[in-house]
Amino acid sequence: MKTNIGKMDRFFRVILSIPFIVYGIMHSSLIGLIGVALLATGLIGFCGLYALLGFNTCKCKDSKGNCEL
Repeated sequence: MKTNIGKMDRFFRVILSIPFIVYGIMHSSLIGLIGVALLATGLIGFCGLYALLGFNTCKCKDSKGNCEL
């Protein structure tokens, strides 16, 4: 699985996931799942939706064009 999320994108995903997760727990809401998805993609560095749409926010690439972190 290639990394397709850059460092800043990953940072913001992790930070933005916290309020969603807290809200979901406090209100027993499915909105918490959005936070879990943001957190997971931020920690893993791969977003399936980005892959489907052809987006790549990772700027550091090796000689083959793959992202390295």
